[in-house]
Formats: sequence, structure tokens, C-alpha cells
Amino acid sequence: MLDPDDPRPPYVQVANALRAAILTKKFTPGDKLPSRNELAKTYNVAPMTVQNALRELREEGLIISRQGSGVFVRDRTERPVGLRPHIERAFEAEHVTIDFAGFSGETLHGAILEPLDKIRAGRLRPESVTVRILIPDTSAPLAIPCRVDDLGDSPEFRARATAIMHRHVGAITDTVNELGSLGLVNKAEAIVRVHHAAPLFKLYVINNEEAFFGFYPVREHVLTFGEQPTAIYDLMGKDAILFHHSATDDDTSTGSQYVEQARTWFDSMWNTVSTELVL
Repeated sequence: MLDPDDPRPPYVQVANALRAAILTKKFTPGDKLPSRNELAKTYNVAPMTVQNALRELREEGLIISRQGSGVFVRDRTERPVGLRPHIERAFEAEHVTIDFAGFSGETLHGAILEPLDKIRAGRLRPESVTVRILIPDTSAPLAIPCRVDDLGDSPEFRARATAIMHRHVGAITDTVNELGSLGLVNKAEAIVRVHHAAPLFKLYVINNEEAFFGFYPVREHVLTFGEQPTAIYDLMGKDAILFHHSATDDDTSTGSQYVEQARTWFDSMWNTVSTELVL
């Protein structure tokens, strides 16, 4: 049960309780957490409150979600990097630029919501915000994801992936572009482009100073389309561990070179083999 006198939002209290349980080894690495409904009953909150609490722990790198299996405590030796604090700090700059290349944009959507809300509330006022999103064209077959039995294309899975992708990138573009139309930012622009390469990694380039890179693990899981269960090799974006590189590293580091090369790769894809997606 939560403390009724605690002024913090319920999801923060639930996240704190679960965090404490993980850090004190009540749940150890590899353990499966109780289901969302079970946790909701334990803390006497709505399932959505639990979902928001789990999102906090996932972004801190404490847990991972495996579709069809549940939520598990992450092995801390993997040393995941939290993306959200870096993106929030990036919005304190005068000119904000975020380039993303990946599969669905779901993680970016979660990380960018709070700073965008702060702009709407007048707590932040950058001169410009530019977001470029580079994702695969799921209207055409891809090498991965694919069916397990013959490594062939699954139109049903692509339709599902397209809906998820459009939901997240559409929310980002609508919110960013609205900031400009409302006059809250002098220049606000969010553009989405698609390409035909299989997305094997995710990349973020933030304010041309920081880069975050992570490989998508490919794992098998079963999805049901209609009444037909289908085994799919899927890209597990929530399990991707991000590696952080900064252009402000000292001369003995390759951080500045990495950021430069990441930006060069992104621009090369953006300017050649991608086309704008109209949501």
C-alpha cells in the first residue's frame, strides 16, 4: 500500500518501492517481476500507474521487458546508459537538435515528452527545436523482422509495426510542430524519413555533441494475428543497451570522432536513400 500522506504522484511511489526491492536484492538479476495487474493489487493503484512506474525503471536500466514473457530485473553488469536525462538537458540549449535512427521511435517518444511539456508550460524557451527521425519503410518487406519458419516476410507483422511506429513518431512530430505554430518556439520542426534498410541498431545524435548507440538484439517470440499464432524474429529495442559518446571528451578519447562519424552517417542516409514520410 502507498502512503496517502506522500505528496508524490502514485507512479513515483510505486517506482521507488520497486527500485528499493531491486537494489536490496528482494528481486535479483534475472528475476521476473509480478504482472502489472498483480502489482496494481499489491499497491492498490490502477494498472496504468504501474505501467508508468515500470517505464521509469526501464529507462533507468533496472528492468527489461520481453514481449510475451514479462518484465525482468536487468543484470547490472550490463551498465546501461539512461537516455532521458541527456535529452532533457539538451533542451536547456538555445538551439536543440535531435537526430534519431532506429525502428519505431518509442524510446525517443518517452524521453522527449517531459522537455516538450516544459516548453508548453513556459518553463523552457529554446530558440529552435529540430528533430529528424529516420526509420525503415514498413510498407515494403524487410530482411528483419521476419517469420521464423522460412525467414520470409509477414505482412501482418509489418502492419502492426507500422501502427506502432506511426503512433510514436506521429506524436513527436505533432507536438514539436505545434510548438512552432503556437509561437512557443521561434523555429520548431520535426521531419520523418523512411529508408529500405533493415534497422539493426538505434542511434541518437543530440545537439551535435553527444551520440548514443545500441544494437537491436534479434529474438524469437510468438504473435497472434487473427487466430493464427506466428513465430517472429523481432528486434527488441527495449533490450538495446546504449553506449554514450561525447564530443567534449579529451584528446585521448575517440568520443569526438564517434559523434562526427555518427552525424556523417545520419546525414548520408538522410540526404540519399530516404524519402519523407507523410503521417
